[in-house]
Amino acid sequence: MVKIRLKDFETDGDLDRDIYEKRLVELEHQLELIQAAYINQGRKAIIAIEGWDAAGKGGLITRVTSPLDPRYTKVWSIGAPTKQEIEHHYLWRFWQRLPGCREIAIFDRTWYGRVLVERVDKLTPKDAWKRAYAEINAFEAMHIADGTRIVKLFLHITQAEQDKRLIERIETPWKRWKTGLEDYHNRSLRAEYLKAYEAMFDKTSTEHAPWVVIASDDKKAARIKGLETIVAALGEGVDLNYPPANAEVRAMAEKTLGVVLKL
Repeated sequence: MVKIRLKDFETDGDLDRDIYEKRLVELEHQLELIQAAYINQGRKAIIAIEGWDAAGKGGLITRVTSPLDPRYTKVWSIGAPTKQEIEHHYLWRFWQRLPGCREIAIFDRTWYGRVLVERVDKLTPKDAWKRAYAEINAFEAMHIADGTRIVKLFLHITQAEQDKRLIERIETPWKRWKTGLEDYHNRSLRAEYLKAYEAMFDKTSTEHAPWVVIASDDKKAARIKGLETIVAALGEGVDLNYPPANAEVRAMAEKTLGVVLKL
């Protein structure tokens, strides 16, 4: 596969607001149709989102979940493991959050923390995080073989754009909850994270679970690209035709409502 290098995803575009709004409505409707097919057919999917701090992961997730039925949608925001989770294999806590049939699970940060923050901050021995690449590939392959669709997105922003957003967060009172010491600690280690990200792409962007990097300096363009990628991946090969109405339910509805349904 072609090597992914983040410097190739640095753009200064500014998507027109009217184009953005129109395309957003189209994509959200497609997601709604896809979820209905997943519910009807007992399918399941994982959307895994990684990226720099302040890259727009939360904004993208908001647009993804907006048209979806929350009963069949789970969003998991992954932080540091709890004491109980540390006592298990690092993938254990993710097994607890995997989607069942008819569900779509969205991960805001993922099991890739093993080869990212744990590598960069030296929280895990080198031999352990190096071994994790193969473990993660096997973990994902297992779920793909079991019928789970996996979409992996990485949101990339330039250093200048990240700094601009971090400043905005701390200067804007109602956005301060979005930032903390960890953001600035990670900012100081950007070079180390860059190496870790590109090693992650090299070793875990597989044929059936490839990484898709999204240039995210323009939030609107990034959200559209993210939604387009998710719609394409979750909808590929899925029959979007719906089964006929249940005859018993139809008869009861017509009797109760006093109408003849046009089906």
